[in-house]
Amino acid sequence: MKETKPYERRRSTTVHVGNITIGGESPIRIQSMATTDTNDTEGSVAQAKRIIDAGGELVRFTTQGTREAENMKNISARLKADGYNTPLVADVHFTAHTADVAALYCEKVRINPGNYVDPGRTFKHLEYTDEEYAAELQKIEAKLVPFLDICKEHHTAIRIGVNHGSLSDRIMSRYGDTPEGIVESCMEFLRICRREHFNDVVISIKASNTVVMVKTVRLLVETMDREDMHFPLHLGVTEAGEGEDGRIKSAVGIGALLTEGIGDTIRVSLSEEPECEIPVARKLVDLIPECSRLRREAEASIKDDTITLVLDAPDWETLQLKAAMSVGALLIDRKATKLRIEGAHSQILPNGEASLTTLSDAILQAARIKFTKTEYISCPGCGRTLYNLQETIARIKAATRHLVGLKIGIMGCIVNGPGEMADADYGYVGAGRGKISLYRQKVCVEKNIPEEEAVEKLLELIEKDSASK
Repeated sequence: MKETKPYERRRSTTVHVGNITIGGESPIRIQSMATTDTNDTEGSVAQAKRIIDAGGELVRFTTQGTREAENMKNISARLKADGYNTPLVADVHFTAHTADVAALYCEKVRINPGNYVDPGRTFKHLEYTDEEYAAELQKIEAKLVPFLDICKEHHTAIRIGVNHGSLSDRIMSRYGDTPEGIVESCMEFLRICRREHFNDVVISIKASNTVVMVKTVRLLVETMDREDMHFPLHLGVTEAGEGEDGRIKSAVGIGALLTEGIGDTIRVSLSEEPECEIPVARKLVDLIPECSRLRREAEASIKDDTITLVLDAPDWETLQLKAAMSVGALLIDRKATKLRIEGAHSQILPNGEASLTTLSDAILQAARIKFTKTEYISCPGCGRTLYNLQETIARIKAATRHLVGLKIGIMGCIVNGPGEMADADYGYVGAGRGKISLYRQKVCVEKNIPEEEAVEKLLELIEKDSASK
């Protein structure tokens, strides 16, 4: 069996984001995203401080419109007045003009190729001639170039952030739901950036499915290399969930790439308070050298379709992250489909040796190999979230955790909701303030349910479908 290459960080260009750099010889940067209403200056400043105090090196805020983008000026000024100079990132969806405004006040602006110019997806198949498709690309250029000019003038970096769950109907119609389509959605924008000699670009490709995320990022790196592009990469498993499951799923996807030398900045997306993401991300970065070595040992151990991973750690969370990170790529690549973990000291195991079996099963589920419990595809929340996310997740989990193999999406809003939930059996999506829409896969089956009734309606839908099978 061919041995996995030793760890060596991928070469990338250096991007300047305020007072830090990303890529090049810079350390891997840790970041998180605020969950506050961006119009709430006091709350946003307080939460940003908690993220920064925990070790966050960038803080992202949702900017749904120009009002939120304008208020980034006040948030930035308040933070700087209190001695916090950490770069702020505006997160833009659906309205390109909002990105133009945000670029005036933030050190970095994230735009989503799936909805920057293309309309929100409807999952309809569209037919284009080559000429019509080229005309659609011209529409992107007409909006993107003026934005890049503003960014040049104000020394603002950008992130081209592609989400598997929000690919446009145009891309889906021509390429299908494929890694090639996700990569092309990104490359359309990157080629314009290069023509305009705009190089302060960071890229992310995210999915809730770790296999899709890892294989697509690898393909993006290959595609950029062919076109002599070497932009730095931001890594994350979107809608990873919370608790142990969210940590393990993130470690499988992000860790697989980090041990291959891919990744210049990361975010662990947990459905928890955003400052809780920072220490988990820091551990993943700190574990790169050891997990790169363990990955080679794990690959050499494969026998009878089983990886035997021998490791120890000072605490249970570190053991979970280390195990998931060490074998993530091997499982995603199907080098083996079974996992045995050995060597951990009994005092850190919450349920004795049974804990290692449970951990092995959780890692196999995160790698999409073996499903032994309900999977929750839950977003981390942001200023767009339209209900109490953490309380709702707890209620849905309590009512459905016995449904082995079922996948339930719990989404704060519609930006990625229906798209990411195409891989889920059911979806619970914020549709408006206090209103919820329910989905069967990516089809909306009931709209605008009062929040206080929505969990019960979801259970009724699941029970009805189960009874009819």
